[in-house]
Amino acid sequence: MPVLDEEARIAARLAELVASRFHELIVVDGGSRDRTVELARAHAGVRVLVTARGRGQQMNAGAREATGEVLLFVHADAQLPADAGAWIERTLAVPDVVAGAFRLHTVADVGRNWLGPFLRIADIRSHVTRVPYGDQALFVRRAAFEAVGGFPDVPLMEDIELAQRLRGVGRLVVVPAYVRVSGRRFLQHPIAGTLAMWTFPTLHRLGVPPRLLARLYGNPR
Repeated sequence: MPVLDEEARIAARLAELVASRFHELIVVDGGSRDRTVELARAHAGVRVLVTARGRGQQMNAGAREATGEVLLFVHADAQLPADAGAWIERTLAVPDVVAGAFRLHTVADVGRNWLGPFLRIADIRSHVTRVPYGDQALFVRRAAFEAVGGFPDVPLMEDIELAQRLRGVGRLVVVPAYVRVSGRRFLQHPIAGTLAMWTFPTLHRLGVPPRLLARLYGNPR
């Protein structure tokens, strides 16, 4: 789990993951200035690493320290379904499947908001493109992850680039179970969020370098 200033969510998310009895939980902090690290370390069985800021770098660092044969990357604002482990095991039981992700259900997790219905835009985007985004809780065989070099060292679109690389070595599956993801960033900047949600992935597919997209996007974290 890559984190940065997530003290409002980290405790609840880790409690859910601990209850799910995954083999190990690794939190990789990118330089939080709040109580994120302190709260993460308070959970027994959770390992905390501190690295340079950058979601791709953070997730690669966590993957290097992990000991399992399957890697699951979860954002702090993403709530997995209760039976996530069973879905992962069932999906990767198929030999040619190298990775998978969950369907997306974006929610207004800070109370009622008149913009709430527009959060479905993100869900539609993930369904239309059929490319797993990072907030869909990507899981991948370690061998496949290492074969493609892990997450690329780019400031934006690292999840899309990884998915594209993985498709070169096997099949990716989006399972029919939902991960609930906070729509906080969209609700803070709805117009810019909508444009970025559709425009930036399209520009990336057209070949615009991720570093240029990051400069246009602004602070990606």
